[in-house]
Amino acid sequence: MSKKLAIAVYAVTSIFFFLFFLWPIGQTLRGAFMDADGHFTAQYVAEVFRNRIYLEGLRNSFLMAVCSTTLAGLLSIPLAFLSDRFLFPGKKLLTAMVLIPMILPPFVGAIGVKQILGQYGAFNALLVHLGVLAEASPIDWLGRGRFWGVVALNALHLYPILYLNVAAALANIDPAMEEAAENLGCTGLRRFRRITLPLIMPGLFAGGTIVFIWAFTELGVPLMFDYTRVTSVQIFQGIKEIGGNPFPFALVAVMLVATVLIYAAGKFLFGRQHFAMLPKATSAGGPRNAGPLAGILCMLAFCLVTFLAMIPHLGVILVSVGGDWYRTVLPTGWTFAHYEAALGHSLTVPSIANSLKYSGLSTVLDIVLGIAIAYVVVRTTLPGRQILDAMAVLPLAVPGLVLAFGYLAMTQEGRLFAFLNPAKDPTALLVIAYAVRRLPYVVRSAVAGFQQTSETLEEAARNLGAPPLRALRKITLPLISANLMAGGLLAFSFAMLEVSDSLILAQKAGDFPITKAIYELFQLLGEGRFVASALGVWAMVFLAVTILGTSLILGKKLGAIFRA
Repeated sequence: MSKKLAIAVYAVTSIFFFLFFLWPIGQTLRGAFMDADGHFTAQYVAEVFRNRIYLEGLRNSFLMAVCSTTLAGLLSIPLAFLSDRFLFPGKKLLTAMVLIPMILPPFVGAIGVKQILGQYGAFNALLVHLGVLAEASPIDWLGRGRFWGVVALNALHLYPILYLNVAAALANIDPAMEEAAENLGCTGLRRFRRITLPLIMPGLFAGGTIVFIWAFTELGVPLMFDYTRVTSVQIFQGIKEIGGNPFPFALVAVMLVATVLIYAAGKFLFGRQHFAMLPKATSAGGPRNAGPLAGILCMLAFCLVTFLAMIPHLGVILVSVGGDWYRTVLPTGWTFAHYEAALGHSLTVPSIANSLKYSGLSTVLDIVLGIAIAYVVVRTTLPGRQILDAMAVLPLAVPGLVLAFGYLAMTQEGRLFAFLNPAKDPTALLVIAYAVRRLPYVVRSAVAGFQQTSETLEEAARNLGAPPLRALRKITLPLISANLMAGGLLAFSFAMLEVSDSLILAQKAGDFPITKAIYELFQLLGEGRFVASALGVWAMVFLAVTILGTSLILGKKLGAIFRA
């Protein structure tokens, strides 16, 4: 790639990020800090901290993120350690099953959890059947503990992201360092705390940051649990007044600043710790065979966590095939009619077509931008290319809710991008929103591919007379096609099940993507939740296939995609 073309790529991608990443954030901040006369004011933001309801929402959101991240860590770190250090029966299958929670958006899983833990749900029915609980006085588990219900669903959905990063970090540790510590008398938990934990801290921070920000800004699960005293739901409810109410802008600004400060603090405390290691282990490392008892314990640990993570999925599946499920442990009738309805309902068929359209176009855009950015970052010496790399990954550190609200703000009547107003046609804005949110997956995959492919092959092609672009197309791209396929699959599948952008930007039934259709169906009386669950299962199967394919292609390198 010539220097002029590299500069052109840099300029185009920078303009794209300015218009569709920085500009919407700027419009949100403008609404939060500018009064009706265009003068700067901090009154709106200050009112957020004076308003008891807003403060409660911020406190609940922060606690929700802390608890979700902590629980995800408690689930993922031991599993990653066991996977890295031991060989045990069924390891390959059990480690692959760790990815199961990622095949269903947690807000869809909330349908199954409500059916199981609701006042007249399966768990209470089981307690009544066992004689532990009186039928006349059922316990409303979610009514009393909706906060912990949201935390549990977030953690069970997000712990694979932390697991993948920690497992990759553990795999990169030189065993000689731990052996040296052991020879000096540092063993057991002390060795883990003093040696292993600092070495894996960058990976732990990378995954933990994504989990924290995701949980802090989660919108779908609180909505499904009717847990309204969180900032994300308060913002969602304020969208109807976006034209004349500055407080939704102020809430988004506070949420954005909070996530940036939390990320910066974590980066300062943990993310800067990088310990140089030799590229290859200086001693014979790798996992060792666990004994019979230890092997069984490893299997049980993976099976227990996987079972807990599958409870929401099992609940959704049972709801989707249940004819009637009220005050019983299992549905009293079984039917596949809901699947037929899910594929024939007036709301679902267009939503599937819409999601395929939005996600397909956004993935094409991601692949084009991802290849161009990765090539400039890895193959050129252009000054500032690391800034381009950082810009491409930055959307992972910015909540999707913030960007979606920013897109809505910048397309209001009288604004520069009013022609993209989603109330008229959300296609262009949803494609851009999906592309910006999922671009880091493609960039990280492409960067890894370029780094693993020798540049000498391209040089040989150019020496034989091939222009730079032809050498890239004929030589390099086929060699990194697996990486591009993996990143593209993840970008496409997660775009298909994007929640925040879909709930906020899709405003007319004919434009609903799958996730918005599931949410709207769940609100319907009668068979709404059954049809919503069936549609969720169809989405689950689709995402399971794509993630399984991606994991087979990338293996342990899959965790690098989820790094901010």
